[in-house]
Amino acid sequence: MRKNIIAGNWKMNKTLQEGLELAKGLEAALKDRSYACGIIIGTPFIHLASLPAVIDTKKIAVAAQNCADKESGAYTGEVSAAMVKSTGAEYVILGHSERRSYYGETFEVLKEKTLLALKNGLKPIFCIGEVKAEREANKQNEVVKAQLEGSVFNLPAEEFSKLVIAYEPVWAIGTGLTATPEQAQEIHAYIRSLIADKYGKEVADNTTILYGGSCNAQNAKGLFVNPDIDGGLIGGASLKVEDFVAIIDAIG
Repeated sequence: MRKNIIAGNWKMNKTLQEGLELAKGLEAALKDRSYACGIIIGTPFIHLASLPAVIDTKKIAVAAQNCADKESGAYTGEVSAAMVKSTGAEYVILGHSERRSYYGETFEVLKEKTLLALKNGLKPIFCIGEVKAEREANKQNEVVKAQLEGSVFNLPAEEFSKLVIAYEPVWAIGTGLTATPEQAQEIHAYIRSLIADKYGKEVADNTTILYGGSCNAQNAKGLFVNPDIDGGLIGGASLKVEDFVAIIDAIG
């Protein structure tokens, strides 16, 4: 059985003090509730080392939003996968469209990051998805296939099985636009079929595939009822406890 997951991506928001308060607030809000999913918060690097002291990371796992494509050395400003792992983080978000578009992260760079993350015991949340022009040209399948083949389909099945895949229609991130449940299910099913073709049905059936892209409390339930959508990678709505909890409740 694959795992349902709701993962928050705080992006470049919250000071250290604000981030710790948000994490503690989320833990308090979930204390006496039952929920049918794993919960992850993807925080800026500065929060990572402090969070395990203020929350139970067995209940709310922690993800970095990035890691370096180098193991160590003279790379000023970079944070290695080993450093991320040393904080108690369990996951790392890789391949987010903002990293691809703003920072020029290529298939090859993401391949290296994924290999280093896995080598250091991190579970990558690997993001794929098309931009608006590609969707309008009906090239979304072609795009996600190339992104998977270019960066993660080199992995043996045992290693690939440690990944969470996050499909994000880039045209829906932060725009208020959302893929319809039908659009989302269609491409999630296609992604799962690509994994099945590469690694076999068992691996595909056990791979968690999340939806990201203006997912909120109002539209979450309509997305999550689809058979190939296993939760969400949540941006803005993860910055408010009540909004994030409402999305967690939507998957139950």
